[in-house]
Amino acid sequence: MMTTRQVRRVAVDARTQAQKLGAWGEQLAARHLIGEGMVILDRNWRGDGGELDLVLRQGSTLVVCEVKTRSSTGWGQPLEAVGRQKADRLRRLAAQWMAAHGVRVTDVRIDLVGVLRTPEGPVVEHVRAVGA
Repeated sequence: MMTTRQVRRVAVDARTQAQKLGAWGEQLAARHLIGEGMVILDRNWRGDGGELDLVLRQGSTLVVCEVKTRSSTGWGQPLEAVGRQKADRLRRLAAQWMAAHGVRVTDVRIDLVGVLRTPEGPVVEHVRAVGA
């Protein structure tokens, strides 16, 4: 039987592993998007009601990108974790980011990047213009 201290330690270790996996996935996603000609403007920006993983510019378009990273498909594919409600929240956060940074653009796009860690190497899937 585990003690309370041991249970807390396991929870902290698990959270740390999840955070490391998420940071790894965001780094891969950032490299992928830069490779597509985008410029990173901000990372992990926190606003009222959430966080934007990546804020980028592609030409005159502001791109807000949500990154989902998984080490297996036991809970589904990474991009299955983003539904309509999450996309709506990303739009609100994008408006907050623009207001906070004095940015005015007419073209804002919500993109998703799913990263799956496999034995053969990472699989990166990029979906543009979610809910457009």
